[in-house]
Amino acid sequence: MEFFRIKKDIPFMRHALVFNVISLITFLLAVFFLATKGLHFSIEFTGGTVLEVAYAEAPDLDKLRKQMEADGFTDTQVQNFGTSRDVLIRVPPSKDPAEAGKVGERVMASLQKVGTGGMERPGAAAAKPELKRVEFVGPQVGKELASDGALALLLVVIGIMAYLAMRFEWRFAISAIIANLHDVVIILGFFALFQWEFSLPVLAAVLAVLGYSVNESVVVFDRVRETFKKKRGMTTPEVLDHAITSTISRTIITHGSTQLMVTSMLIFGGAALHYFALALTIGILFGIYSSVLVASPLVMWLGVSREQFIKVKVEKQEAVV
Repeated sequence: MEFFRIKKDIPFMRHALVFNVISLITFLLAVFFLATKGLHFSIEFTGGTVLEVAYAEAPDLDKLRKQMEADGFTDTQVQNFGTSRDVLIRVPPSKDPAEAGKVGERVMASLQKVGTGGMERPGAAAAKPELKRVEFVGPQVGKELASDGALALLLVVIGIMAYLAMRFEWRFAISAIIANLHDVVIILGFFALFQWEFSLPVLAAVLAVLGYSVNESVVVFDRVRETFKKKRGMTTPEVLDHAITSTISRTIITHGSTQLMVTSMLIFGGAALHYFALALTIGILFGIYSSVLVASPLVMWLGVSREQFIKVKVEKQEAVV
């Protein structure tokens, strides 16, 4: 399916060096922010207190957050789970060990201040929260989650490299991994620069972006291999330009429809999905750029050629008696 077809190939490879310099500068800035500011890890990685609270009627989460912030709870996560009447609250660890055991009581006291009619009406009836569960997540658990997340990322990278090396050739595998890791580092750089909260949903988004970007690279690489086999008079830059140009319509349809869904989560998903959708948005935008304008020039510079895809027929010589 195509919305349009470009008859004349766009000379992307003519500006390959410019694209990669822009990419390198962005990558180095992301590394700089990661090294200087670091990531703002959520309670899953740092530890803290988790509470499950049930209401008879669906509460207003924004009012709960404002009330807890007014009572001294900072960087607290308040979100629905299961139903709109069930609320999951994550409170970062207290610096004072003596206060750690009282966090649950303080949170419940804060929640009981929020009326069903809203904080703007002090005389409104109080919504009665029911505490279902409270547990303390130690920092050791957070360290295990962080190490497991890093291991998951490493296994995904190894799997992608093996897949691309078997399906295409080692030059394509190296180019795709460099381009896609570039996306991952840039996402992390944004989260470090603005100190957005890095949570398990964000880690899931990063892994999703890694696979999503590889899919775009595979589409372009498939067209490159097909063009090498069918058109013999084209140079390597011309083949890459033709492959990218002929897949532009597909790229717009695929990424556009995906971004529409992600944008709806970003706007209407609330606090629970905000950073997840934000990470996906950054990943999709930079994934298009890296898969098309970073991976392809790298393949060209690594020396891809038509001979690597054409099997040379060896003629058998008849034995002379």
